[in-house]
Amino acid sequence: MSTVPRSFDGATPIYLQIAEEIRLQILSASLAEGQRLTSTTEYAMLYRINPATANKAVALLVDEGLVVKRRGIGMFVADGARAALQAARRRSYAAKVLGPALVTGRLLGLTEAEILQAAHDYLQEET
Repeated sequence: MSTVPRSFDGATPIYLQIAEEIRLQILSASLAEGQRLTSTTEYAMLYRINPATANKAVALLVDEGLVVKRRGIGMFVADGARAALQAARRRSYAAKVLGPALVTGRLLGLTEAEILQAAHDYLQEET
């Protein structure tokens, strides 16, 4: 739970920010499939938000099939949630992330070779 934002930005509804943090935890495997989520009551108390806000975030993830409710014991990361998130984000990666970065590189006057070298250098630093 420590990766949930301690303060929320004003532009995005809080429930969407909470849902995205949980998605990122699933993607990074800090929340494993079958693992119990922090309860909505705990979210509400910790971040001083309305419990309905936390419930709305979890309900969104249930609707997406990423979280399942186990009656009487809580909410858990669904089997296959990480793979489903990866597949969905891979489909939109080029258009939403890579494309705008490439356009910016071109606006800065970078050649294709310079952009590719920058990407290569960045990936080498990550390993």
